Amino acid sequence: MKLVAITSCPTGIAHSQMAAENLETTAEGMGHDIKVEVQGAMGAENELTAEDIAAADAVIITADTAVKTDRFEGKPVVRGPVKAGVNRADEMVERAVEAANAGKSGIIDEGDAPESESESESGSGTVESTETDERREDGDAAADDEDGDEPVKRGGDPEKGIFRRLRRWLSG
Repeated sequence: MKLVAITSCPTGIAHSQMAAENLETTAEGMGHDIKVEVQGAMGAENELTAEDIAAADAVIITADTAVKTDRFEGKPVVRGPVKAGVNRADEMVERAVEAANAGKSGIIDEGDAPESESESESGSGTVESTETDERREDGDAAADDEDGDEPVKRGGDPEKGIFRRLRRWLSG
């Protein structure tokens, strides 16, 4: 099977290169042809041509930055973060091959694509606050603060804060 891939990270120095190398060696080890474009701060290396894309059966994108997918219209596009290309290249290749064999097209997101990560980060805060609320209902945390009106002290010693140090430095 013929595959094309794009790896991209904000700097494009290490992770995108490692993901590209892993995807290439894994796909070739499984008997597939693959061409990988690496995108980073310095631009694109080994850029995919229109002929490469037209000949491909499936597309793999492992990116922590935005990658335009309009040039892959009509192809199955398996998308995930760069770490999926580094750590789970075999899964990415298998998913792309399965999607191509099933005749799928469009974007197939890995569970931890960049967009999913931002959703899960905001969701984790909700889970934490729910756990805190549940603890209070059980009485564990409520026993520590019976009146509940005392302000919670956050941060360190105010004498060591940046503004206090700045004031001492400027005045002395």
